[in-house]
Amino acid sequence: MKHLIATVLTVLTAAGSAQAAVVDKGPGYFRLKTVQQIAAPPAKVYAAIGEWGRWWSDAHTYSGKASNITLALSANGCLCEALPGGGSVRHGVVELVIPNQTVRLDAAFGPLQDEGVGGAYTLTLKARDGGTELTMTYHVAGARDFIVSAAPAIDEVMSEGVGRLKAYVETGRP
Repeated sequence: MKHLIATVLTVLTAAGSAQAAVVDKGPGYFRLKTVQQIAAPPAKVYAAIGEWGRWWSDAHTYSGKASNITLALSANGCLCEALPGGGSVRHGVVELVIPNQTVRLDAAFGPLQDEGVGGAYTLTLKARDGGTELTMTYHVAGARDFIVSAAPAIDEVMSEGVGRLKAYVETGRP
């Protein structure tokens, strides 16, 4: 129970003032959106996105260690995780990179891989108020009803990631 409370407090603290929501859902699809202000220029946020394994949560990995995740910021780059014993997981493939502005992945994260869904995960960066407004959108299609009903839980995981990225950029620790 203490671990659960600590985890919830960590997520709430990391998320800061992020605005997160399931913005749309229907038969076979859902759309998530999180907007977060980060006290750093877009170039610094963009560089940190490429250091995915330094800010993502260990709890949302196959190996138990986010440090096993790498992201190559170029078209066809892999968001990949090394597994013990020589295995690996491809979490996503980079579809679009506009340095300091946009990173888009074709990604069916975690248990969505087994569902055969399509997912477009986009991070958009805009200079704003002396820092960066980061907008994360995640659009999933081809999902069964129970996956669509899980959209709020998936939104929590994705929003947690944005909060951890913010903390990493601003403090060096997720």
